[in-house]
Amino acid sequence: MKIFLDTANLEQIKEAVSWGIIDGVTTNPTLCSREKQDFNDLIQSICEKVPGPVSVECVETQAPEIVNEAKKHCQIAENVVVKIPICVEGLKATKELFSEGIHVNTTLVFSPPQALLAAKAGSRYVSPFVGRLDDISSDGLALVEQIIPIFNNFAFETEVIVASIRHPMHVVEAAMMGADIATLPFGSLEKLVKHPLTDKGIERFLDDWEKVKQSMGKKPS
Repeated sequence: MKIFLDTANLEQIKEAVSWGIIDGVTTNPTLCSREKQDFNDLIQSICEKVPGPVSVECVETQAPEIVNEAKKHCQIAENVVVKIPICVEGLKATKELFSEGIHVNTTLVFSPPQALLAAKAGSRYVSPFVGRLDDISSDGLALVEQIIPIFNNFAFETEVIVASIRHPMHVVEAAMMGADIATLPFGSLEKLVKHPLTDKGIERFLDDWEKVKQSMGKKPS
């Protein structure tokens, strides 16, 4: 499963990329607004640091304007993928962009029919928002579990990005289901690495190594 980082913070991206496990980045207007930088400069800097696709959101609401905005985003860097919320106008725009070879990430997906229509329109990725479904006492990962066999049944090339991840188990269960990608904030990424028994084990190894060094330093009588 590919791992995307859900952020627009350059320091977080730089650090995560240095781990050697980041395959792409997803952004949105909220994340970009927190950085207080020129939008185009920010996206260009992100694209320079990331080895894979960088999702950039379109905010226009009518298909012709969405298409024009998407094309402007794609001029920033070659690895830009445009994010378009699922809606009728979004589907129209996705179909046209697909015909022009521009990759679309269909976002705010909350049902299997939405995912199916996005794939039929030519979307490269669909992003079910599992955490937001959990927030309203629904089962977000059940949606992922439904989308994956639908795509497999009809050999869609559309990849599933599990988004709105709240905790490590979202990632684990999504991986077990065979989801293509998980996109998660930096804090959640850090939690994937950590385990209390690992921390305890490292601490013990270091303590024991100090004893070894002390014994090596003793001179024979």
